[in-house]
Amino acid sequence: MRLSWIEVTDYRCYALLRFAPDPGINVLVGDNGSGKTSLLEAIGYLASLASFRRSPDASLVRHGAAGTVIRGEFSSSAGTTLVEVEAPSSGRRRVLLNGKRVASRAAVAVTVALVAFLPDDVDLVKRGPAYRREYLDDLAAQLWPAAGAEQAEYERALQQRNALLRREGRQADATTLDALDERLAGLGGAVLARRLATAELVTPSVERLYAELDEVPARVSFRYVAAGLGELPAAASADELAALLAPAVAAARRSDLERRATSVGPHRDDIEIVLDDRDARTRASQGEQRSVALGLRIAAYRVIGERRGTAPVLLLDDVFSELDARRSARLVERLPDGQMFVTSARSEEVPVVGKRWRVAAGMVEPA
Repeated sequence: MRLSWIEVTDYRCYALLRFAPDPGINVLVGDNGSGKTSLLEAIGYLASLASFRRSPDASLVRHGAAGTVIRGEFSSSAGTTLVEVEAPSSGRRRVLLNGKRVASRAAVAVTVALVAFLPDDVDLVKRGPAYRREYLDDLAAQLWPAAGAEQAEYERALQQRNALLRREGRQADATTLDALDERLAGLGGAVLARRLATAELVTPSVERLYAELDEVPARVSFRYVAAGLGELPAAASADELAALLAPAVAAARRSDLERRATSVGPHRDDIEIVLDDRDARTRASQGEQRSVALGLRIAAYRVIGERRGTAPVLLLDDVFSELDARRSARLVERLPDGQMFVTSARSEEVPVVGKRWRVAAGMVEPA
């Protein structure tokens, strides 16, 4: 898969930009604050309908503008996909996929495949469980067409239950809660099954990549910690996991009524990353954590390519400045084929051969 072109209007520092990248490696060079990361963010937004900086849509709008427009065309052996987003500075955005309006990311993830590695991706390893849940959920949405819709339905059911708990507290209607609990458990089982299957797919590739980058044999694995469930059975189906969730949600109802929030379900789970027998979050060095994080992203790239039959677009934001020379050289040797976007403040820091672009003053030009 490759990005044929992207056009942004009133996006961050760009008043108007149309960029037609090379189908291979694109190296974007410019000073800090020149717009390199913003361009990658816009490309990523078209694939995920979210900022990889975790920024709200309103912050994407250029200062003084009423809104931003992002348009881009992706192509693969299956055909072309045009994604168009209009995001006002206030109000709801409008998303078109091949000219037809869509509401969720799931519709885009079915046709557009993209993986991004950012300097902050070490947070996948060292920060809280939300980062690791998001990693597995985002990858699952690109592997299975139904996964994104299941995640969205679970979030809706969770919001409905939490809204009832906040509004009514201990006075919440038991019959209504019974119905919401049944729906939450059923959808939660589906989300759990996807996460476990995703972890099983990606683990061997992460382990191999970590060993190749660090030259140290180590076992990298996921330990799924399900809130209120304990250890989960291997290869459990969505229905089996839902059957485990249902009594756990019921058992937590009394405390949920007191707390006015839902305490059991996939939204409360953690995914520990284990390096040999060590928790990588607390007992790995900074270099080990960065190698694991990079391995997670490249492994996701490989798994998506194998499962979907097309290599995703790969975004590498300032990655080489964060790696020592040895790890950089080993990474270059293992970079996958396909379209890639690499950013750097200094051209000499990027040890890859590709089309070079100069980014400055809201413009992107051949270097």
